[in-house]
Amino acid sequence: MAEIKKISLQKKEFKYRSKTLVELKELNIREFAQLLRANEKRTALRQSDELQRFVLRCKDKVNKKKPIKTHKRHLIIVPEMVGLTLGVYNGKEYVQFQIIEEMLGHRLGEFSLTRNKVKHGAAGIGATRSSASRSVK
Repeated sequence: MAEIKKISLQKKEFKYRSKTLVELKELNIREFAQLLRANEKRTALRQSDELQRFVLRCKDKVNKKKPIKTHKRHLIIVPEMVGLTLGVYNGKEYVQFQIIEEMLGHRLGEFSLTRNKVKHGAAGIGATRSSASRSVK
């Protein structure tokens, strides 16, 4: 008789550098920076005060149910930001996205693209050889 294997559909627990999200949230910004790659580590250590102020501002605005909008594209995403919905300015508008665990260690600007994909329309008059011979009225 063939045995039936049970496949578990449980989501794998998130870990960042072998630490769970709960353990990461207990760390302060300077301790979390030690887990990052070199460039992000250096940046996070330099902007630790600015990051701390931004996280406190986010917590205040979450309690007031206001959208969190910012121009600070250079900030590193830290564990305290997970679950927040931010609007990051891309030069024209605020692009809103929710911060998930996989975004830790990245910058806010990486998720608010400044350039759109080019959408080409139909060729204009005179753009091709066949349309050059047509009369323009």
